Amino acid sequence: MMISALRRSLVALSLCLPCLSVALAGDAAPSPVETRLEAAALAAQAAVQMGPRDIELGDQGVLKLPEGFGFIPRDEAQALMAAQGNRSSGKGFHGLVVSPDLAGFVAVEFNPAGYVKDEDARDWNADQLLKNLKDGTEAANAERRAQGLPEVSVVGWVEVPSYDPATHRLVWSVAARAKTPQAGGDGVNYNTYVLGREGYFSLNLVTSMDRVELEKPATRELLAALSFHEGKRYADFNAATDRMAEYGLAALVGGMAAKKLGLFASLGLFVAKFWKVGLLAMVGLGAGATRMLGRKKDSPP
Repeated sequence: MMISALRRSLVALSLCLPCLSVALAGDAAPSPVETRLEAAALAAQAAVQMGPRDIELGDQGVLKLPEGFGFIPRDEAQALMAAQGNRSSGKGFHGLVVSPDLAGFVAVEFNPAGYVKDEDARDWNADQLLKNLKDGTEAANAERRAQGLPEVSVVGWVEVPSYDPATHRLVWSVAARAKTPQAGGDGVNYNTYVLGREGYFSLNLVTSMDRVELEKPATRELLAALSFHEGKRYADFNAATDRMAEYGLAALVGGMAAKKLGLFASLGLFVAKFWKVGLLAMVGLGAGATRMLGRKKDSPP
């Protein structure tokens, strides 16, 4: 089955590559941003690893990548994000997950913050957390302006923060909007976290408002497929020897996440047209690729 999927990937990719420049540029000559984006995405297409396979996430854990998902490794994923004016968090960033079931992608990161105490999840204030996110995103817009990228604003909760103390998993989601209409529609960050002994993993889905409900199951499937190695789990914490994080669980929503949200929020909006033509074709299983491969013989190319 995996060989069949890879064959479909190669065929679809060969069909789509000639269209990439057209999809990016339309009738006009490509801009420097579009040129960098195209080059980075082609490199990502060449490096993608198809599931099912185990993706080792440093010495902390493993992502058992399901069939139908593709993983873009750190170097190519960072180059792709940089071409879009977005930063990853350095060594803790492991790569991007793509799938025909996702209009965007999922960023996989580990933050070695230490052991994050979760007591504040019992009484946190969702309104205050949302205000912190809005303020942090506005601050990050200065960086986006400097790079000539669309500014964004946080619209509101898509999913109010919830924490499961049994599995140590946190989920929350906000909608973001480009401030200029021509930059795109509403974008969504759907964030899932799992806490460990020395820090936490985050899986950040960047997608569109009209797709988020359809894509939540795929993201949660990835979260369930991610696990810490023995000795690195939350339950393995040793108060006598291990480092405590300088912040609690609420900061993963309203504080530490604010700047990252500002950098990630409009990513799916900024490259939506390219992403569908290029990266969904890369995994060879998307609706567009299926339509191309399933055309009637008498249909024009």
